Amino acid sequence: MRVLVTGAGGFVGRHLTRFLASVGDEVIACPGPEGPGALDVTAATAVQRRVAEATPDAIVHLAGISSVAWSHANAGKTMAVNVIGTTNLLEAVRTEAPRARLLLVGSGEMYGRLQDGRPAREEDPLRPLSPYASSKGAAEQVAGQYAASYGLQVVCARPFNHLGAGQSPQFVVPSFARQIAEVKHGRREAVIEVGDLSPVRDFLHVVDVVRGYRSLLLPSTPTGVYNLCSGTGRSIRSVLDELLKLAGVQAEVRVDPARLRPIEIPWLVGDSSRASAIGWPPQHAVTDALREVL
Repeated sequence: MRVLVTGAGGFVGRHLTRFLASVGDEVIACPGPEGPGALDVTAATAVQRRVAEATPDAIVHLAGISSVAWSHANAGKTMAVNVIGTTNLLEAVRTEAPRARLLLVGSGEMYGRLQDGRPAREEDPLRPLSPYASSKGAAEQVAGQYAASYGLQVVCARPFNHLGAGQSPQFVVPSFARQIAEVKHGRREAVIEVGDLSPVRDFLHVVDVVRGYRSLLLPSTPTGVYNLCSGTGRSIRSVLDELLKLAGVQAEVRVDPARLRPIEIPWLVGDSSRASAIGWPPQHAVTDALREVL
């Protein structure tokens, strides 16, 4: 396949482009919005030109704001990039590559607080609790409209929390890992600053996530919405404890009020039955991802 990847310079984008190349796909990497080959998805003309030049068989749309915490402080920018950027890409696909399969990457955060305490299923209503989650839900709605109105092949992935090497320390687990490394090497006192450690999340290794994205690009996979998740929840506290154990570090854990979100989802676990039906099970241990983060 000839695959165009937006957001190719980000954490997941780098893992995805390597994986696609390893299975023989031709990759058109579009990092951004700055640097060689960069693509600013909020610039409609540039997006249209890049899609026209690439003539892709498939597109993975990763470009966007991906931090829940950052989105609370930058709601307007989050909406502009995640919603308008997606709309620009959809319009470019409609006019320049209408036969290409488009994978739109959303998030398990879109489900918000589940009402009955069971894992989230794709047919559950979306109850986003952050600008990030709201923007992802809105982008998915726009994509659904383009699929219905113009017959585009749109597949929507809703990945849950994923970990691995190269993730920005603005995210919770890499933030823990950086602080632990600094303690271990004597660059800070033996204190790890944290936000709320009680939430339970469904964690995956990023390698499993990008493998899932490739499966969703295959023409044999029905279009629609797919959760990518493990079905197992664990607390943020348990992840921190495992990181400390793996690193051989003992430290005080101290809550930093600046790290607390305005609103939190206490429990968020997904049901992966639909992805399992197309032959995608997670294969890598979260512990391996934590070692890579360290």
